Amino acid sequence: MEETPTGTPVGVDDPYEHAGVCDHLTDDGRCRFALTRAGDDPEFSAARRAADYECVAADDDREFRDCPHYRSTTDGRECVRCGLESVRIAHDDSRPLLEEHHLSYGESGSTGSAGTAGVDEGEGLSHEITVSLCRWCHAKIHRSFARIDDDVEPAPEAFATREERRSKEQSEFGFSTARERRERRDSDGA
Repeated sequence: MEETPTGTPVGVDDPYEHAGVCDHLTDDGRCRFALTRAGDDPEFSAARRAADYECVAADDDREFRDCPHYRSTTDGRECVRCGLESVRIAHDDSRPLLEEHHLSYGESGSTGSAGTAGVDEGEGLSHEITVSLCRWCHAKIHRSFARIDDDVEPAPEAFATREERRSKEQSEFGFSTARERRERRDSDGA
């Protein structure tokens, strides 16, 4: 199983099995990195410009992992392990239910040997690949040999916390007139 730079497990053997499309891919199949950050890697950008900015993976013989600037980060809507959905309350500083979990650590598009978890040894590419995990699954992955693709239910504590937030969210949706709020405040204060 792959490990973080500090030696804890990340929960997968091959991060690319859990990676999605590249974050730099536009809707029309072009490379956003080459379009907007040409100065960061002039050679790469020149090659993409010569190919009409077509994504490296558009070639039938290549995959996203072949691109030095490939990055796949999570949308953070649900835990990929247990399926717990995110519930965020506006103007609330409580800790999020879901956290970003790195399967592979990139170096902002640079090439090198550091942080190349899951990349073929000969290539020397480093790609950032993240998924979303609830706090409880995240702890299990890093503290044991739990895996991302384990078939599990949300932890009871996770489920209770999510339901508490949903109740709070529902109460904020309710409408009450100023008179009702004043009467409720007066009855609570008496």
